[in-house]
Amino acid sequence: MGNTLVYSTAGGVVVNGKGQMLALARTVTRDGRAVEELRLPKGHIDPGETEEQAALREVGEESGYWGVEIVRDLGTAHSSFSLNGDRYERDERYYLMRLTDTERQGAQPVSDEEALFEARWVPLSEADALLTYPTEKEFACRAMGALRMER
Repeated sequence: MGNTLVYSTAGGVVVNGKGQMLALARTVTRDGRAVEELRLPKGHIDPGETEEQAALREVGEESGYWGVEIVRDLGTAHSSFSLNGDRYERDERYYLMRLTDTERQGAQPVSDEEALFEARWVPLSEADALLTYPTEKEFACRAMGALRMER
């Protein structure tokens, strides 16, 4: 039996002026086979960092889009999963973010898995169907609801 790892992450649901959401595409090996994933940018909160700072940093590092601003807190959710014999318990916080600069300055991956990310803009209306993970689908739906309330 492996370890149980408990941690918190922060990330962003980034939207542009065209009704699109930023997603990260990659192919990874899971249980010995290649799996296509489409996910939201997020990552660990570093010591001394606020959730907002972590979310902005993770979006920039993983996507190369550093020109984003937080519009609204989308709240938190908990996810549990097993990977390579270990159990993971993760609290995830996401923020609705607006793209303020369309120039992509280049991602700064800090791991081999992050280096596989390809930034992709997808229609926000299709995000729920396209995203791989249930928690991230939920946050895309929360973002759509928040955007509808803004109008």
